[in-house]
Amino acid sequence: MILDTAREAFISMDEQGRIVDWNPQAEEAFGWPREEVLGRPLAETLVPERYRQAHREALRRFLATGEGSILGKRVEMTALRADGSELPVELTVVAVKEDASYVFNAFLQDITERKRAEDTIKARTLELEASNAELEAFSYSVSHDLRAPLRSIDGFSQALLEDYDERLDEQGSEFLRRIRSATQRMGLLIDDLLDLSRVTRTELRREQVDLSAIASAIGRDLQQAQPDRQVNLTVEPGLVATADSRLMRTALANLLENAWKFTRNREVAEVRFGLAGSGPEKVFMVKDNGVGFDMRYAEKLFQPFQRLHNVQEYPGTGIGLATVSRIVRRHGGRVWAEASIDGGAAFYFTLGAE
Repeated sequence: MILDTAREAFISMDEQGRIVDWNPQAEEAFGWPREEVLGRPLAETLVPERYRQAHREALRRFLATGEGSILGKRVEMTALRADGSELPVELTVVAVKEDASYVFNAFLQDITERKRAEDTIKARTLELEASNAELEAFSYSVSHDLRAPLRSIDGFSQALLEDYDERLDEQGSEFLRRIRSATQRMGLLIDDLLDLSRVTRTELRREQVDLSAIASAIGRDLQQAQPDRQVNLTVEPGLVATADSRLMRTALANLLENAWKFTRNREVAEVRFGLAGSGPEKVFMVKDNGVGFDMRYAEKLFQPFQRLHNVQEYPGTGIGLATVSRIVRRHGGRVWAEASIDGGAAFYFTLGAE
């Protein structure tokens, strides 16, 4: 019979609640040989004791009203084995009218492995939530507890320079300026680390995002902040993606600020945001004519604190591109770069399936 070769356990029950059919898969799943269960009450064979009364009442209700809450649906239940142990099953029951009476045909699938996997996922989710809570507490500590002493160091150093400058020689004043510079850089590093942490934890909310409009707005801000720079920014119009608008603003800001920074020595800087290529996958690009970099070290670019240029000449914390990488990966995309020494750089990214 077809039911004997079916992948799922098949059990048939009559109106009296007795088992009238039982395929080999049911024997394997529940441990009862076919000849031992035929004619036995299903409630006493497969239904755990705590559910038997509800099972009998549901059968009586159907026979009286024709209504069954689980008929024709896939439901998860607990079943009993011959050895008294229990297992989770997915059950589908169909009532079939034969002559003047009903037969109830049930297909059951052992979902033990699936439930175990779900439990594992739940446990890992709880662990992740706990880790995120700890990370949130750490971020709070960093933003408050570490910033306070930095502000004090910077403030007192500034006071010494302003109030005691005449008593200090040039070397003493230079030391204080270096202290202030280091504390301010540490403050920026803390801010960037917090931003990197938020990128990982923040909820991803996809919507239609006008990337061209975001890039143009960032470019205007950069030009206003450095009005003496001559930068030709070209933004390809109409570039739209399904993405998180806040995260994409952060990613594009980092990429465009990098392009602005590393073209500072160009008499006329060229920065472009647009699409690269014409294939089925959208590949976005930020390209500049700046100092570029040695491609031998390209793999380091997107790691935190990795820098390929002198910090005195090109200030920064080494967190920006790591932030870009995390944002792109959260969208299911990828990011990479191409460059040559003194020949400009191009950063490419995708945003996964839209």
